[in-house]
Amino acid sequence: MIVWIILLLFQLPVGRAILEVEDARAEDVTPMIRGLKAPDVGIQRLAVRALGRLERSANVPLVLPALSSPDPGLRKEAANALAQMHAPASLFLAALVHENDPDVRGVLYESIGRLPDGKEQVLMKGLEDKGLPARVGAAKGLECWHRLNAKKLKPSTEAIVVLRKAVQQNDSADIRELALLALNSAGDSDPATLAAALSDLNPLVRRLAVMGSRQWRDDPSYLVRYEALRISGSCERAAAAVNDPNEHVTLLAIDMLGNGCPSGLLERIVDGSKDWRRQARALVSLAKTNPSAARTRLDRFSRHPVWQARAHAANAARILKDTATVKSLLKDENPNVVAAALSDPQDALAVLQTRHYGLIMRAAECLKGWSDGPKNIPALLAALHGISVDHRATSRDPRHALMERLREFGGPALGKDLDWLLSDFDPAIAEFAAQIISEKTGQKITAKVKRFATAPVPPQPFIDGLKGAKAVVRMQEAGSFTLELLPEEAPVTVAAFARLAESGYYNNLTFHRIVPNFVIQGGSPGADEYDGAPDYLRDELGLLSHVRGTVGISTRGRDTGDSQIFINLVDNFRLDHNYTVFARVIEGIDNVDRIQEGDVIQSIEIIRR
Repeated sequence: MIVWIILLLFQLPVGRAILEVEDARAEDVTPMIRGLKAPDVGIQRLAVRALGRLERSANVPLVLPALSSPDPGLRKEAANALAQMHAPASLFLAALVHENDPDVRGVLYESIGRLPDGKEQVLMKGLEDKGLPARVGAAKGLECWHRLNAKKLKPSTEAIVVLRKAVQQNDSADIRELALLALNSAGDSDPATLAAALSDLNPLVRRLAVMGSRQWRDDPSYLVRYEALRISGSCERAAAAVNDPNEHVTLLAIDMLGNGCPSGLLERIVDGSKDWRRQARALVSLAKTNPSAARTRLDRFSRHPVWQARAHAANAARILKDTATVKSLLKDENPNVVAAALSDPQDALAVLQTRHYGLIMRAAECLKGWSDGPKNIPALLAALHGISVDHRATSRDPRHALMERLREFGGPALGKDLDWLLSDFDPAIAEFAAQIISEKTGQKITAKVKRFATAPVPPQPFIDGLKGAKAVVRMQEAGSFTLELLPEEAPVTVAAFARLAESGYYNNLTFHRIVPNFVIQGGSPGADEYDGAPDYLRDELGLLSHVRGTVGISTRGRDTGDSQIFINLVDNFRLDHNYTVFARVIEGIDNVDRIQEGDVIQSIEIIRR
């Protein structure tokens, strides 16, 4: 009993210290070194995983011994961590020689495929491994290696043969899918392989077969029908697909009718459909194919009660060059509608004082190349000051965009105007300011801030209380779905999500980004790609793949999580090791498939075990 208490007292502070250093991306890794020597293998795994997430090659010697641990779980974490550090492939090859656990071999194979010096022949041999997890890992490695090297290296003839065989003869759907992904990356379109894949029982494999063959296919799965219409749709097929039972397919068909198809069906949808999404999308397509017919219908959409419909009206008005409607929508109460209407630099200048990040980004884009830009530097500086004082990490993108325009328009005097940013709370902004000032003044200037002052890690009891927890997400239109939270994989992310959910942060926010056969994304206060919670979330990358139904956090580069969530609609292996996986859908995936633009999150309830 006394020994157990001593171990517990040792584990708790060490584990917490490891988590805090990892989250802060601190230079001092003493807690990790202590953790590597801990008597509990769980703490050792935390230490290894944390070192991997720091992504520093200098820490390779610290992690390497764990690759020989008697614990297979620790060996898996070590292999993944070393790959995050871009350790030499020779280390993984040496470990493969004596590794007897197929799960660990799988991670080793996958890691080899992630490295610049990965070995194609080794991965091909891995597809013949006796253990299924090892073969799946080898397939992941091959897919990753071919994807990352597609522009500079062609797969060997032998590799093509091996991958074709894997698609045609393998009994693992995961391996068939990964092998076909690799072949698609290589541009291989072997008829026999694609024919086998088109008849595969797994719709995710059939979807990839459609992509590789570029063949039309009617299919029971909307995932396949959508891909077939997108790749090989015609006016006739699009017209038929307007009545598809899946809304993703229907809306794609309406968009495709705008590609020179007869306008009669579009007019009937605009006038007769009871669904605003179909009507608004049809209006935009109609503007492309029959401008006069679209003009007679534009006014009622510019006054539509749903702002997303008004945003589509703005897009249609810009296509039609309807200046009066554009000017009217530039005064809209919703900033996203204004952003959709915006194109003229003078109008862009007028909206710079907004706090809506997406609108600022659009305004900055419209100002690019403007001949009167140099005369309006004070307005850009005022906008930059306006959003900087809010001290929000997630303001990086709009501030960077404003600084780009200042860089374009300003002269040597700009150095004095931007000097205050050298001490900015965001090291990326401070560094960019130093770069601009150095460029404009001809003097080497360095940033004064090198690291974020990160927010505190949530209290340990709060994190521990989320083990086994679920989140029930209730949508206004699509129904509810349930997430299994994964605090063991991403403790800080799960805790941050739970805190926001329980505070009501996500209530009444929308899913603003709908990309069928990829992801849906929502939880932005501004209903755009840029507005998020004030503080960045650091990445918590691990061994989990972005398969269909997993949930991740939106970022724009390392450690820039904005608390917007995305749900993978298909297996998105290319997101692995770059985006945090913190949850997975365990109930209601059909409702997730039904979520469309503008659907509202009514509530997210955290249910603890």
